[in-house]
Amino acid sequence: MTLGPPPDEERLARAALTRVLEPGDAVGGRWLREVGAVEVLRRLRAAEERLPGATARRWEGLRARAAGVRPERDLEGVRDAGGRFVCPGEPEWPSPLDDLGDARPVGLWVRGRPSLRIWALRSVAVVGARACTEYGAQMAAGLAAGLAERGWVVVSGGAYGVDGAAHRGALGAGGATVAVLACGVDRAYPRGHAELIGRIAEQGLVVGELPPGDHPTPSRFILRNRVIAALTRGTVVVEAAYRSGALATARSAQELGRFTMGVPGPATSGLSAGVHELLRGDGVLVTDAAEVVELVGDMGEVAPERRGPVVPRDLLAPGSARVLAALPARGRATARGIARDAGTSEDDAVGRLYELQSLGFVERHGDGWQLTRQTILSVFAEGGES
Repeated sequence: MTLGPPPDEERLARAALTRVLEPGDAVGGRWLREVGAVEVLRRLRAAEERLPGATARRWEGLRARAAGVRPERDLEGVRDAGGRFVCPGEPEWPSPLDDLGDARPVGLWVRGRPSLRIWALRSVAVVGARACTEYGAQMAAGLAAGLAERGWVVVSGGAYGVDGAAHRGALGAGGATVAVLACGVDRAYPRGHAELIGRIAEQGLVVGELPPGDHPTPSRFILRNRVIAALTRGTVVVEAAYRSGALATARSAQELGRFTMGVPGPATSGLSAGVHELLRGDGVLVTDAAEVVELVGDMGEVAPERRGPVVPRDLLAPGSARVLAALPARGRATARGIARDAGTSEDDAVGRLYELQSLGFVERHGDGWQLTRQTILSVFAEGGES
């Protein structure tokens, strides 16, 4: 009985194929599923009939790439950078990535000490515009800090703007954060975030599909977003224009059955237009970490009830509140008239009026009753009269 190639051989082949196949290559993913990484690499290196689904031109291009790969050197390079290579099926592999089907990563290059699989179990993506506003940066940092304080891992893309603010917010709260890069994990991109990415590698995790030293391209940024969406329980978009890559992350999350959330902004802001379009669809409006956790968390993790301050009138019994509401805003009324408007008997109305008098809501003048000045002012202050 054939047991298949040893794990080291499979690992070596997958590491090599991260230099051959582009991220998200579903045709290549089908080859891996049907014949395995070792056989795919062998056929690419040998002068044999090409695998199904590839044109002659593409096959030759893949063969040219495969001829120059040195996976042993890449594995050594990532070890020197304090990292490792994680393959599907290994204990550290996050199973949610398997939801990507044939488009799942060939493997992941990882820097950092924690287990990626464990961290992914309780993680949320916070993404948004690179050229974000001060409001967007503040909201991203606050959301990330709140999530971190509640024991959630904040995942983002390491970019300028919302991504960077989310990473810093989580780190500032002493929490966990993961940066998913569109280049080799030994590279700092953008360069201005070299210190931030280094700090994430020390305190959290830096993850990528591309081997050490590889560079980002526009298409790789978009394809990277599917990993952010699949890795997490839900995606929060803080600020995004109509053509923002953050919306691509949200769309991937929706396709994968993950939660998608958006933070509203000014209706006049182009950087919030994409978020508002998301909220007009299946996105859920959130304003803080508690509301995010209520959606993606376990049963019982609910956000506090949102309501205005309790005022003295809120504490009245229903019958007394009806009698109070029956008094005119100006002038006086008789007990009989108040009873009629409150839908009760005159005796009941009189009893409740004396109760309201003792509480300072009304005052009696002969046969008439009227609201006290303090009650009238409080009604106006609460917007009860227009």
